[in-house]
Amino acid sequence: MELRQLQTFVTITQTESFSRAAEILGYTQSALTVQIRLLENELGVKLFDRMGKKVYLTASGRQFTDHANQIIRDIKRAREFAKNEEELCSPLHVGTLESLCFSKLPQILNDFRSSHPRVPVKVTASTPNQLIDMMERNQLDLIYILDRPRYNDNWNKVMEVREPIVFVASPSCGLDGNREIRLEEIMDEPFFLTEKNENYRRELDCFLESQGRELTPFLEISNTEFIIRMIGKNRGISYLPLLAVREYVEKGELTLLNVADFRLTMCQQVIYHKNKWRSKEMDAFIRITAHNSGAD
Repeated sequence: MELRQLQTFVTITQTESFSRAAEILGYTQSALTVQIRLLENELGVKLFDRMGKKVYLTASGRQFTDHANQIIRDIKRAREFAKNEEELCSPLHVGTLESLCFSKLPQILNDFRSSHPRVPVKVTASTPNQLIDMMERNQLDLIYILDRPRYNDNWNKVMEVREPIVFVASPSCGLDGNREIRLEEIMDEPFFLTEKNENYRRELDCFLESQGRELTPFLEISNTEFIIRMIGKNRGISYLPLLAVREYVEKGELTLLNVADFRLTMCQQVIYHKNKWRSKEMDAFIRITAHNSGAD
């Protein structure tokens, strides 16, 4: 039994596809088929059933999954022990949101680079659901998201910090930030919002739907920085994480609105898959992110 056979087996279980696993591992599909056949012959059981273009674990395959993952973790732990005194240098791939890229990640990456200058970091920005899907397919080392609390038996969550989502406007909009108002009062104002069906925008739309209302924004875009620039220069309102607008509010460039009938708090979360070996590079990123988010 070879390590590459176990890695191939685990990757196929994660992707549910021989062709996708071959693409990730850099093998031909026929080479993967041979590896799995040799592994099945050695174990004396059938690990996969093929149905159309998808593959499914057999009962024996499901039982073997935990053994394979444990062997891979043990081998990686042994290799990590051998590198214990070496400077960190392995690549790190982080998935996150546009809003966190703009507001939190620059300082986190600056601190990370100061401590670990030889680690190449790749950042992928997308929606929470897309990032979770990539994490489960082993395309990301970990994800750093802002969303409602997310839980799954297949994940390890290593950070959760609560973060208010706020209504914010240009100071020239004529609304007093100290006065308590209702959402109904600002519905006719031009709104600049993130895209529908994701994150805090989804929660706002669900609340309005429960009230029999619908908000049609002037502009929808995923780029938080662009939204902040737009409402700073124009008479308009947005709904964004406080962490993204705090600096502009403190400078007097934006105004927080005290909307009494709709208040929402979400969570900054760092998550990785339980079958993912937690490298020292991941440990360092988690520690620095927690420090910058007030979690430690």
